[in-house]
Amino acid sequence: MNLNRVFAIANNSFREVVRDRILFIIGFYAVILAIAARLLPQLAAATEDKMFLDLGLAVMSVLSLIIAVFVGTGLINKEIEKRTILMLISKPVSGNEFIVGKYLGLSIVLALLVVAMSAIYLIFLQINNISYSLSSIIINAIFLILQLSLVSAIAIAWSVFTGSILATALTFAVYLIGNITQDLLKLARISENPGLERITQGLYLLLPDLSRLDLKNEAVYGLSALPQHTTLLIDASYSLIYITMLLTIATFVFSRKEF
Repeated sequence: MNLNRVFAIANNSFREVVRDRILFIIGFYAVILAIAARLLPQLAAATEDKMFLDLGLAVMSVLSLIIAVFVGTGLINKEIEKRTILMLISKPVSGNEFIVGKYLGLSIVLALLVVAMSAIYLIFLQINNISYSLSSIIINAIFLILQLSLVSAIAIAWSVFTGSILATALTFAVYLIGNITQDLLKLARISENPGLERITQGLYLLLPDLSRLDLKNEAVYGLSALPQHTTLLIDASYSLIYITMLLTIATFVFSRKEF
């Protein structure tokens, strides 16, 4: 793999995503927080601080997820539909360089998006005199970036197999199931149904456990609520291993497609 070609594709993908005015989502996020800061004291005077903390993190997660899924599933298919893929593969660009470059470009945009929204979130917390744990919010942002990077890898992998619309639906499905696989396992054990247990265990092993990368609740309640450092390191490593596996599969399939 030639890193210069990978970074060139990543840079091009980054510019392409930014040109689509994706970063306007940052302004939209600021508007939502401004409205929430004004309305929440009128709706729930006793719990407004906790509600604002929850809302800010939840909206950040949802907005960045939408970008990861819709842009991720369109990155490859857009090149195929516009036939620009023919120019790329006619040059000395391998399948893995193309996939990894596209993935890195999107991941950088998502990381910048999360950093910018986290900064806006902290500014609003400061302005409204809401107590918070800076360390826990930073850790949440890091794990949100990891989660979005994993979702992006899922989106790109699906887009190599199928069209943008179906890839989008499948990526959202994996995201939703990936956040509740642990709950499904517990329900299956309670039901004492062997068939259901096998199905849920299969889903748990096959699909990524995205709940391991979701630290929104822990961020609200501070450092004491966060998992141990060892657990955090294991969960971060888990996401990187899964991303590598998905990109390897995507590269393998892409390199065998005919255009």
